Amino acid sequence: MRTRDLGFRTGTGVFAFVLVLIVCAIGYELTRQSLESIQKFGFAFWRTEIWDPVAGEFGALPFIWGTLYSSVLALLIATPIALGIAVFISELCPAVLRQPLVFLTELLAAIPSIVYGLWGIFVLVPAVRAIETSVPDTLRQLPLFSGPPLGVGMLAAAVILAIMVIPFTSSVSREVLKSVPGAQREAAYALGATRFEAIRAALFYARTGIIGAIMLGFGRALGETMAVTMVIGNNPKVSASLFAPQYTMSAVLANEFTEAADPLYLAALVEIGLVLFIITLLVNGLSRALIWSMARQMPSKAAA
Repeated sequence: MRTRDLGFRTGTGVFAFVLVLIVCAIGYELTRQSLESIQKFGFAFWRTEIWDPVAGEFGALPFIWGTLYSSVLALLIATPIALGIAVFISELCPAVLRQPLVFLTELLAAIPSIVYGLWGIFVLVPAVRAIETSVPDTLRQLPLFSGPPLGVGMLAAAVILAIMVIPFTSSVSREVLKSVPGAQREAAYALGATRFEAIRAALFYARTGIIGAIMLGFGRALGETMAVTMVIGNNPKVSASLFAPQYTMSAVLANEFTEAADPLYLAALVEIGLVLFIITLLVNGLSRALIWSMARQMPSKAAA
């Protein structure tokens, strides 16, 4: 039996180690392929706004800004909606509607990105344009609402990203809420809590898993390509405006990789992939550290 246990442990350990090797191999290959760009531009590549393939000047700041801006906006839109869906399905929904709603929520996650993009072009962009044209002139003086109401731009990208993120966040949050012990709710009711207060107590108990669900959605938004490419406008400019066409790292890779005949141009695009890889690792590492921190605090608070 000990031999079997040791063999099983070794085998599963090898599988886990393979994942580490794959991540390291991806990082190594991206670094190797972008070495020419790294040597020429250094860390200035991260903070330069110029993207001019003809002149051989490349900077990733517009793409980093567009990726983070659109993802954060999407998270701000999607999180309350996703949590509302999760709470309704797990706590308030009639039994006859629960499974159909779960199926529809998970169906949204299965829709291909290109289909979201087509829907965004024909439905979302005209709707966003109508909203933008109705903004009062006084608000247009603010940097957040400046620019022509084209429909394509940061607002359309954030909305379509939010729609794509909602199924992931709500599904994980729903499973986390289902794992909350029934004794927690019963104890709240026994102390005279209302249904809202009991649900709030369950949310607090499950906050670590919910934070994990939100960060999972954030990671999904960071790497989204086709749908965002089709509605964001693809203009490499740093702008705080919701109306302005902008660019993301994944979008520039999808649009320009096949056109990169010059070695430096190709290396710059690969370095953008490396930057996206690093940012994704940092975001996931920070989210994991936050979850660990909250998990360590829970036992001490329970003991107090």
